[in-house]
Amino acid sequence: MSTSFQTIEVTSENKVARIALNRPDVRNAFNEVMIEELIRALDAIEKDEAVRVVVLTGRGKAFCAGADLNWMKKMKDFTFDENMTDALELAELMFKLYNLPKPTIARVNGASIGGSNGLVAACDIAIASHRAEFSMSEVKIGLVPACIGPYVLKKVGENACRELFLTGERISADQAKTVGLVNDVVTHSNLSKRVEEKVSNLVTSGPHALAVSKDLLNKISFMSLAEAKEYTARVIAELRSGDEAQEGMAAFLEKRKPRWVD
Repeated sequence: MSTSFQTIEVTSENKVARIALNRPDVRNAFNEVMIEELIRALDAIEKDEAVRVVVLTGRGKAFCAGADLNWMKKMKDFTFDENMTDALELAELMFKLYNLPKPTIARVNGASIGGSNGLVAACDIAIASHRAEFSMSEVKIGLVPACIGPYVLKKVGENACRELFLTGERISADQAKTVGLVNDVVTHSNLSKRVEEKVSNLVTSGPHALAVSKDLLNKISFMSLAEAKEYTARVIAELRSGDEAQEGMAAFLEKRKPRWVD
């Protein structure tokens, strides 16, 4: 991926795109530039057929410290319309990350504060270092975790959200796993190894099947069982007759690897 960025690093190799938040001097706090660059990077990754999995992490000791202070100073003097435009960009980033038709892994290498937790929640899988801490501390400055709220709510449920949103308390990586914000916690030295194990697992699955799985999860959560009955039957019927599933089933019966696995 040749596009250059100011606030993030993006590399692509061996079917994996890696996005690193790259403002370690401010603990990878995000501003309007980083939000725009992340959206642009995700757009490019979505179109890149060579990319099968996406890993998101932070440079330095933190994953992301939330909103940048200088950006917040500017927002303080924004009009409502300016604030609305600005907030919609953040909402668009979360929506785009959540709906990316490729598996996403948050490699949480350190503290994740405020809006950063939307990035964690919007990823399909989150693996955290034991050093990581998490806090949705917006209420402490008179704000709320609004744009990230739908994704955190989906990940951890209302009961945990009521406590986390209202108290703004900082929780450990193990507590984040208990409430469901992250899937796994490992020692810091084993973080990369565990992430790569997940990557290796994901790239052996059918790329189209992974995209359909994500779309299926998004849609059936809003359906009644009666609606889901016909919809899910149609999804599997269409897949069975498609090239990828035909190859996958043939490979299984012939006891060989499917063509999408090197």
